[in-house]
Amino acid sequence: MTAGQLAWRRSFAKEPRDVSLAIGGAGATIRAKRTIRVDTTDEITLAKSKRSSHSSILSAFTDEALPEAFSNDFKKYGNFKTIAGGGHGVLQACLDRNLGRTVAIKSLNPEHEEFERDRRRLLREARITAQLQHPNTVPVYELGKDGEGRLFFAMKKVEGEDLFKVLVRIAQGDAGTREEYSLDRLLGVLILASSALGYAHSRGVIHRDVKPENILLGPFGEVYLMDWGVAKLWGMADDAEGDVPPEELYQRLTATGKRAGTPLYMSPEQIASGAVVDERSDIFSMGVVLYEVLAQREPFRGANIDETFKNIKILTPPPPSEVSQHMTIPDRLDEICLKAIEKRPGNRYQSILELVDDIRSFREQAMFSDG
Repeated sequence: MTAGQLAWRRSFAKEPRDVSLAIGGAGATIRAKRTIRVDTTDEITLAKSKRSSHSSILSAFTDEALPEAFSNDFKKYGNFKTIAGGGHGVLQACLDRNLGRTVAIKSLNPEHEEFERDRRRLLREARITAQLQHPNTVPVYELGKDGEGRLFFAMKKVEGEDLFKVLVRIAQGDAGTREEYSLDRLLGVLILASSALGYAHSRGVIHRDVKPENILLGPFGEVYLMDWGVAKLWGMADDAEGDVPPEELYQRLTATGKRAGTPLYMSPEQIASGAVVDERSDIFSMGVVLYEVLAQREPFRGANIDETFKNIKILTPPPPSEVSQHMTIPDRLDEICLKAIEKRPGNRYQSILELVDDIRSFREQAMFSDG
């Protein structure tokens, strides 16, 4: 057994531990202890009991009758708070008064609402997201117009933080984050995000913006692949009306005050004029995310965006095992990662599920190998 395999297997050697389970309603909580063993399968993560921003569900509200002036249009939403803005769109959290739940609403900034092209993009994003019904995508609840006739769509308001923030803390040596997000768990996160991507590909949808910021990690083990705003459908020409023109994409990626995340994960064909972009571009981007998880650095980062694009086109990065300073990376993970980020699409995995299968096989072999 190699040193990498030995280090890997140690991550599975967790002793059974006591977990407190809280049961009860308002004013009464019963705590009981039981011994459980951690399940290390891909899709199941033992979630810590976290109250955080999640409030209790109260029967005083759930059993309340609908008011006489019941409304099922935009008037049912209230208590708006902006989550994110800038660019063409704005994302807000608000309360659905009828169901008593917080939802997220995406709409266009007022200055872009008048442009047909921007309205078409918002409709496309809403409908693509709504039709990608997968456990690792965000459910869309409604598409409509507000009281002033402006387009919006409502979706699940997801809690948690994105993968990039987790990777930053790991790189900074945060002991709690490193303990919570072992390499095994991070690979499981990528498996789930890649499964959502595979489902999208099966529906003819290419994401085109896969990066750690668009992989959201919930407090109870949830993983979501977010932001289908620049997704492309099969049969849509790269220069089709409503697509994102290169000059606008460049401006969007280099906006002041924002990490230029997307360029670091773009495939060679995405930055080459006239090149065909298909699902293998998403595979490249997910491979770059995998590289960052393993090496704690991006493989193609340059001093500026032009140098970054040059590196994506011609640079062959060193294997993650030669770069990583916080863990020993097994050779097999090097092979999987480097295959995903091959320059030529034909040399990569031809399906994102092939990448998923190889990561799963590696985990199983590392876990059960007798040496």
